[in-house]
Amino acid sequence: MLTVLVDYESGNLHSAQKAFERMAREVDGGEVLVTNRPEDVLRADRVVLPGDGAFPACKRELMAVTGMVEALAEAVLKDGKPFLGICVGMQLLATTGHEYEDTPGLGWIPGDVVRITPSEPSMKVPHMGWNDMVIDRPHPVLDGLQTGDHAYFVHSYRFEVAEQADLLAHVEYGGPVTAIIGRDNVLGTQFHPEKSQSAGLRLIGNFLRWKP
Repeated sequence: MLTVLVDYESGNLHSAQKAFERMAREVDGGEVLVTNRPEDVLRADRVVLPGDGAFPACKRELMAVTGMVEALAEAVLKDGKPFLGICVGMQLLATTGHEYEDTPGLGWIPGDVVRITPSEPSMKVPHMGWNDMVIDRPHPVLDGLQTGDHAYFVHSYRFEVAEQADLLAHVEYGGPVTAIIGRDNVLGTQFHPEKSQSAGLRLIGNFLRWKP
């Protein structure tokens, strides 16, 4: 099984690659490939879109890789391959991002990416560090995870889903902040599973086993 991590110059992929390689060895011994080649996305069995930085910059970098957005749409939306977006890679699934400027997202999961506005003025933005997840609905990729498990976040904007059925888990940070979204064969995590120790590795392993 081939799992592709899309490289579009928007984040350090080293730690994500190592985490996926570790869990791939445990699951099925499959290959993990970091690539910016659309043809690799098309031949992959699973696709992962990481992302660090600001929404508009990440969208521009993704669009700058010739044929990549089209390959992602064909592999994920047409062929139904399991997909995982991480951090800004998850936010890019939205309809629109509102960081600095209004920027169209991929539109795979309806919603808007808006600034975190905690109810307590003392709570700092960005939301950075460990937080306890609240599981909102069951999903195969959440097998073995439970409310109270820790995940590691670094972000100033949150995904506000248009349909609650797409919300799989959230955290509280002066109000609810989306942690995991999912629809059909598409998943996204606002936190970094590769930095979230046992809970993150379990999620990665579940994703590698998942057959939507």
